[in-house]
Amino acid sequence: MKKQIKNNVSWVGKVDWELQRFHGDEYSTHKGSTYNSYLIQEEKTVLIDTVWAPFADEFVQNLASEIPLEKIDFIIANHGEVDHSGALPALMEHIPATPIYCTANAVTSLKGQYHKDWNFKVVKTGDTLDIGNGKSLVFVEMKMLHWPDSMATYMTGDNILFSNDAFGQHYATDRLYNDLVDQCDLFSEAVKYYANILTPFSGILAKKLEEVLALNLSIDIIATSHGVIWRDNPLQIVQKYAQWAANYKENKITVIYDTMWNGTKTLAESIADGIRSADPEVALSVHNLAKSDENDLITGVFTSKTVVIGSPTVSNSILHSIAGFLHLAKEMKFKEKKAAAFGCYGWSGESVKVLNGLLSEAGFEIIGEGFRNQWNPDESARARAFEFGKQIARA
Repeated sequence: MKKQIKNNVSWVGKVDWELQRFHGDEYSTHKGSTYNSYLIQEEKTVLIDTVWAPFADEFVQNLASEIPLEKIDFIIANHGEVDHSGALPALMEHIPATPIYCTANAVTSLKGQYHKDWNFKVVKTGDTLDIGNGKSLVFVEMKMLHWPDSMATYMTGDNILFSNDAFGQHYATDRLYNDLVDQCDLFSEAVKYYANILTPFSGILAKKLEEVLALNLSIDIIATSHGVIWRDNPLQIVQKYAQWAANYKENKITVIYDTMWNGTKTLAESIADGIRSADPEVALSVHNLAKSDENDLITGVFTSKTVVIGSPTVSNSILHSIAGFLHLAKEMKFKEKKAAAFGCYGWSGESVKVLNGLLSEAGFEIIGEGFRNQWNPDESARARAFEFGKQIARA
C-alpha cells in the first residue's frame, strides 16, 4: 500500500512482522523489520530501492496497482544487498531498459548477485539527477556504511535524505514515523542496529557525518531503509550517531559467562556483588551467554565501559560459546573499553589465560591477570571473587 511521505513522495515498501533473524542467522530481530522503498512522482517518476526477495512478486504487483510500471523513469539503487534489491529481477522483467543509478561498486554487486547487465548509470558523490519541477536528486557515496557499494540520495525541494542503512532500525511498525512509535523501543532498536552493524565502521562514519554536514543540506526528513522515518527533529538521530561513533560508553559494566556445573556462574554472581559494593552508581548486568541473545549482549558491550568474561576450562581452553562470542566482539573493533576474565577449573586451568588473549586480540584493555578458581567455589573463593569485583569497579 502506498503511503504519502511528503508532497509527491510516497512509501511503497513492506512491513515484515514475522522476521526474527537477519543476515542469515547472525542478527536477532525481535521486533521484525521493514524494507523501505520510495516512489517519487515529479515530472520524472523515480523508484528508490525495492524490498527483500521473498516479497518481490507482492512488491511488483502493489507497485503496478499504483502506477503503470513503464512510467518509472529512473531506479535508484542505494545499496545492492538483497534486502534492498531483492525485487529488482522481478521488476526489471517488466521494464528491462529503465536506467538504474548506483555506485560503481553497486554495479559489481548487482551483476554478481543477479547476473544481469541492466542499464546501469554510475554516480559518485556530488552527482545530480534532474527530476523536474525544480527538484533534483543529489548522490552521496557512503562507502563501507556498511558495504563498499552504499550511497545515500538527497532530494532537493522537499529536503529528504534517503539515508540507506544509516539511521535505521529493525523495527516493524505501520506507524511510519519516529514521533508515532514508542520512543524506548525505537532507540533500543536504533542503538542495537548501530552496535551490531555499524560499530566496525565508526571511524569512517564519523568522517562521513562531517562530510554530509559540510554540504549544508537542509534535512526535513530522513527516510531510512529499515524501520521508522525520522520527521520529528530528524537530526536527533544524526547527533546520536555522532556520539555512538566516538568510542561510546556509559557508566556501565557487563558480566557475561557460560558455565558447565555452575561454578563459573557462582563466580560471576560474586564478582557482580563486589562490583556493586565498590560502585553502587554503576549500571551492572549479568548474563549467562547460553540463555541470552548474543546481539543484545553485543549491544550491552557497546554501551559498557568494562566487560567481564567468564568460562570454565574445557579441553585446555574455553567453552566454544564464549570463544564464538569473543570472535564476534573482535569483529566489532571496539575501542577504549576494559575487560577482565574469570573462570573455574578442575585440572589444568587455562581458561583465564585464553580469555585474556582473546580479549586483548579484540582490542580490550585487560584489567589484572584475571580470577581463577579450582573446583567448585567455597565461601573463601566467593569472598576472593567479591574482592576481584571490587578491583574491577575501581579500575
